[in-house]
Amino acid sequence: MFRGRKIKSMKRLAILFITALLFVSCGDEVEFNSPSIQGNKDYVLWRAEFFNAAIDVNGFLTITGGNNVETLMLKIPSVAVGTYVLGDVNSMEARFIAADGTVFSTNNRPDPSLTIYPEYGRIKLDEIFNNTFTGSFRFNAFDETGLRVVNFSGTQEDPVTGGVFYRVPLTSGSIPAMVFTCTDGEDQSAIAQAAYEATFADNVEFVDSDNYIATCTAYSEALQTQKVYCGDLSGIIQGTINSLNDCVFPCSLAEQNRNTAQLAIENATIGNYLDACANFQTYLEQQIEFCGDPDGSIQARIDNLDCGDDDSDGIPNFFEDFDGDGNLDNDDTDADGIANYLDDDDDGDGILTIDEAKDVDGNPIDTDGDTDVDYLDNDDDGDGILTINETGDTDGDGIMNYLDNDDDGDGVFTVFETGDTDGDGTEDYLDNDDDGDGLLTIDEDADPNADGDPADAIDTDGDTIPDYLDDM
Repeated sequence: MFRGRKIKSMKRLAILFITALLFVSCGDEVEFNSPSIQGNKDYVLWRAEFFNAAIDVNGFLTITGGNNVETLMLKIPSVAVGTYVLGDVNSMEARFIAADGTVFSTNNRPDPSLTIYPEYGRIKLDEIFNNTFTGSFRFNAFDETGLRVVNFSGTQEDPVTGGVFYRVPLTSGSIPAMVFTCTDGEDQSAIAQAAYEATFADNVEFVDSDNYIATCTAYSEALQTQKVYCGDLSGIIQGTINSLNDCVFPCSLAEQNRNTAQLAIENATIGNYLDACANFQTYLEQQIEFCGDPDGSIQARIDNLDCGDDDSDGIPNFFEDFDGDGNLDNDDTDADGIANYLDDDDDGDGILTIDEAKDVDGNPIDTDGDTDVDYLDNDDDGDGILTINETGDTDGDGIMNYLDNDDDGDGVFTVFETGDTDGDGTEDYLDNDDDGDGLLTIDEDADPNADGDPADAIDTDGDTIPDYLDDM
């Protein structure tokens, strides 16, 4: 009996001695004389009789060791020195296949009856040298039921390390020229996040739904990649992914677009109304697409919009309802029997409405300042001559007569020039020598104060006929 106890004690001491030798180290650096994989499995020494390392097409590194009946596999997503935490992503896994074929994996969760706070394992890659890999590992791996566990944990002398691999050679694949790491994943996510958030930044007038969805999708994919290479013990990365709501364009942004477009059309002018109206319709339709329209009110609003210009005269139909009664057919400025919204010459002055004077923004202007914009004024320059009767550019000053308040350029406004003083068949407002005396009207002091009104014209001989009209 005593001898049996003595033999058992000696065996225990031998195991402890061998285990201690396996984990002789200086800091985290493991020292062996030859390549190997070994560890403290369920508190008993386990050693691989064969071992190798492989790198797949994704750049993932898998270190495998085994004996005649059991296999250990350690997988990490980067061929880069560092610590990889196991238990929350498939890309970082320790797997042990038992003699009976049972697969134990760190990606299986334990049954709550065992623990609700499973310890996360780790794989620590310490060195890559001449296509060999050295490091350590520790983990609890569960079967599919979560009721059975394989444990590679530390010893009293080394509570951190459950096993080590030393100079395991690469036998399949090759180390990528550019190794993707957790840091790369974080950087990629930060860039994708910036692009995504830029689509709905405060300085963006309208959020483009296609751009939003594209950048959101890219951001979600970058977060997934970050999760693969960094893990996500806190759940923050997955929480962010979930908050993206599968990158469906948010109703709140659709409503924001609608509100912006509505404000634009409410403040639109003739020159930009058609664009503003089309834009408003687009974002009302977007609101239906992403928010729905249960009571049909949004569609009714679309149906009531008039974004047309039926006579193509540059004046939207909306602005041709002058009396504001909603009936376009009873507005006919020139009384020619054609309603303005169908009349391409609204004031009947012979100048097409689309060709009437406009400002740089395309809005009609009032040349003569009589409060009637030119396209509704049959005497655009207010010179007393109907626009329809003013053709050409008599004085060659580059201003067409119908917009020129001094058609003959003689210094006297057309409105003050009536009749044909010299009887030469040319009306005074088109005649630059009104009295036909050979002296140009502009040289006969017709308007000394240059206000266009000849009331102050010089009458040299005092016969009450101003010089510019007196041929004597």
